[in-house]
Amino acid sequence: MMTTDNRDQWMEQREPSGSSDIVEMEPVSGKKKTKPAQASRFKSVFAAFLAGTMVTGGLMFASDKYNLFTGYQSIAAGGSASAPYTAGTTLGDVKTASVNLGASGSISQIVEQASPAVVKIETKVKANSGSRAQTMDPFFRQFFGDSGSGGNSDRLQEGGMGTGFLFEKSGYILTNEHVIDGAEEIWVTVEGYDKPFKATLLGNSYDLDLAVLKIEGDKAFPYLPLGNPDTVKQGDWVVAIGNPYDFDQTVTVGVLSAKERPISIPDAQGTREYKHLLQTDASINPGNSGGPLLNLNGEVIGINTAVNADAQGIGFAIPTTTISSVLENLKNNVAIPKEPLPYIGVGLEDIDDGWRSDLKLGNAAGAVVSQIEPGSPAFAAGIRTYDVISAVNGEQVSGAEELTAKVKALKPGDKAVMTIIRSGQKSDVTVTVGDKNAKQQK
Repeated sequence: MMTTDNRDQWMEQREPSGSSDIVEMEPVSGKKKTKPAQASRFKSVFAAFLAGTMVTGGLMFASDKYNLFTGYQSIAAGGSASAPYTAGTTLGDVKTASVNLGASGSISQIVEQASPAVVKIETKVKANSGSRAQTMDPFFRQFFGDSGSGGNSDRLQEGGMGTGFLFEKSGYILTNEHVIDGAEEIWVTVEGYDKPFKATLLGNSYDLDLAVLKIEGDKAFPYLPLGNPDTVKQGDWVVAIGNPYDFDQTVTVGVLSAKERPISIPDAQGTREYKHLLQTDASINPGNSGGPLLNLNGEVIGINTAVNADAQGIGFAIPTTTISSVLENLKNNVAIPKEPLPYIGVGLEDIDDGWRSDLKLGNAAGAVVSQIEPGSPAFAAGIRTYDVISAVNGEQVSGAEELTAKVKALKPGDKAVMTIIRSGQKSDVTVTVGDKNAKQQK
């Protein structure tokens, strides 16, 4: 049996950010196992009950800051749609225009009108180790560790690069939080100006992956209106503008492939749980993060954010319906309340031949508890490592994915009766579902 010391050591290895939470990852199966008592059992990847999850493919941020690594597992999360955002159509120096895609020059007309409000964002970070900017990237540190303490910690070097857009003529800019995360300085290049502007970060949200910046100028800036994505239908044309791979003002065109897509992307700070995303096949690449996704009226319906690293033509944008309810909070640096996140605190694996033999499970179905967080709701209910959870509220589950989805459908405070198999015997335990976000805020 794994000792407390071994468990703590394992959790440190799995959590480079220092959190004691279990990492949400894809359930794995079909791999030959050793005896449960051996630490090698715990080198496999787990699905955690910190929220409901479903594997949808490899994802990465669409920012040059995060283009070193791909293949992060996406984890779907449910949720209801936000209230639609109603915005005016005044663009200041940038005029809106309803255009017919079939008309000659229609896309170029949108681009000509919108491009002046799309900005390039570059950051500077502290150079506290090594000579490469990538050493400051949290993903770099997660995979390779710190490369030493050499260098002057006060010296700044190039950090990340992404996109943003002006949404008010007084110089307010929207972008992704991951574009400016960890920046000591933020510089914004606006079309038509000889020099970049030094920007002030007004407010940001890790969970929503949004940030608002402010630049000061001696005249009104061009800006883009926030439109309503609810008026855009699946299959309608959309336009993306950004700075992929440092190719400024790159334009791509595609269709709105789907709405209400939920994904998760883990990083060194935790896991961002995205909800209600727009999916598009308009090409989105590293450097596009924070750029606008436009409808054919030249209105912003989303902020380009992530791409599927395992497939072409699958990009995601945060809809303006998500932005609208928190925009004033971001402008005024007011904390945004976190949504409750169902949580019971166990890591799971599917039952494969190795588990079936080791635990003498016969034909039993369910998910193996391969790790449990001390003090978690599951631990308090009496669930322990190597238990098999075979049912929730009387409904049988076939594996880790299905079990996770059932927990995700519950609410913090709900009491769930879970059927467990331990040493060949079935029994029921009652788990009071916790709130992961409330736990983290304590």
